[in-house]
Amino acid sequence: MTPQSIEVADLPVTDESTAALKEQKWVGWVLLLGDVVALQFALLLGYFTRLALHGWWPIHLGASQYQGLALGVLFIPAGYQMAGLYPGYGLGPVERLRARLKVSFAVFGGLIVWDYLIQHGAWSRGVLLVYAVFALILPPLFESGLVFLLLRFKQWGTPVVVLGATRTGVDLVERLRKKRYLGLIPVAVLDDDYAEPDHEHPDVPVIGPLSMASWFHGRVHTAVVAMPRMGQTRLGNLLEDLAFPRVIVIPEFADLQSQWITPLDMGGTLGLELKRNLLLGRNWWIKRFLDYVLVLPLFLFSLPIIGLFALWIKSVSPGRAFYTQTREGYKGRPIRIWKLRTMYPNAEELLDRHLAQNPAARQEWTRFFKLKNDPRILPGVGHVLRKTSLDELPQLWNVLKGDMSLVGPRPFPSYHLDTFDGEFRRLRRRVLPGMTGLWQVSERSEGDVTVQQALDTYYIRNWSIWQDIYLLVATLRAVLLSRGAY
Repeated sequence: MTPQSIEVADLPVTDESTAALKEQKWVGWVLLLGDVVALQFALLLGYFTRLALHGWWPIHLGASQYQGLALGVLFIPAGYQMAGLYPGYGLGPVERLRARLKVSFAVFGGLIVWDYLIQHGAWSRGVLLVYAVFALILPPLFESGLVFLLLRFKQWGTPVVVLGATRTGVDLVERLRKKRYLGLIPVAVLDDDYAEPDHEHPDVPVIGPLSMASWFHGRVHTAVVAMPRMGQTRLGNLLEDLAFPRVIVIPEFADLQSQWITPLDMGGTLGLELKRNLLLGRNWWIKRFLDYVLVLPLFLFSLPIIGLFALWIKSVSPGRAFYTQTREGYKGRPIRIWKLRTMYPNAEELLDRHLAQNPAARQEWTRFFKLKNDPRILPGVGHVLRKTSLDELPQLWNVLKGDMSLVGPRPFPSYHLDTFDGEFRRLRRRVLPGMTGLWQVSERSEGDVTVQQALDTYYIRNWSIWQDIYLLVATLRAVLLSRGAY
């Protein structure tokens, strides 16, 4: 069977992958329309919020002010389009958030300058400022809802052909299938050893040689070359033959950081600049500034909540309402973290007895260092605190003291750290531990120590202020849904 004679029905792929060959061109327009609706709704909220403050801050608000802003804000979706967000397949949530915030700040900055220089302050600054706040929040929320619906009805994504039946290729296929929000749907794998491939994904098989890529030209826009050990000459020839509008090459050092890498022209040679963001002093101070700006009001707001739970704890179990433990912090220094007590005073004795009597529980503890049915937990209050993670509210004090950050790898107990290798522990010591992190948002209690190490490593190597903002919002969502917590 020649590549020219192959039909879609002939491909040995799943129904899902075959359907994915038909990318929905209208998805980008749906996202654009969603942004327009979200921005106009944000303007209405800003307008009515300003009217609500009229008694304290009187000002005349005319229809012309509303109309001018309603038109001016349309530059924001235009900026999103230039940033590649419609539909933006392949962009992760952090990159999308970063692009959105940068475009929004630029447009609102331009509107403020326009109003000051051209209109001489005709617009209400109060409406403009309140509107800017809503405009930063609502469009990402609308987009998340639309993407969720598109995923649910299998309308989100673009087909991807993977070249290379290697371990790298199979891992890539698995990751793309798991992280469907990226919108890159692997539909086939090609390799010259297709008859007996070295590696093969059970759901996306190797269907033919590399030369078969020509059949996908015009049908698929994205190809991923996952052959990291292919010789430079052969790789260059392969890339020259590929006629896909978008070609992604997975390098041999694919395990290094994957965000904030900039390609450089090193005198005709390709160079990749890896930005070690957390090692730059200004980024450290930006992260600390964000901590203090957010933590101070959060800490004051949390005090009555902490007090009520403390009284509940003492009514259930005699003894102290708070629990402290020494854990490893920045540069390996010991820190003393605070939590609301969720366990009985003799928790260790109860745990040892339970593990000795239940081999399945011991296996679960060895893998996760958590138990779904933990005999140490206080009835009522203990389960509520752990389910909502509110037992960690006192750690806001640790953040104010500078022992911790809002976002970072969790400060684990020594018995938990002992399961990690020395290289990973050295990497952890380079950053402040955090109240929440990528592992908590992605897996919470469902990820074992291997997953924890992988996600914490990814966070440290790929840190950015945009990622911290995304993780804070995602943490709030995970806590409200109580997903994966016990």
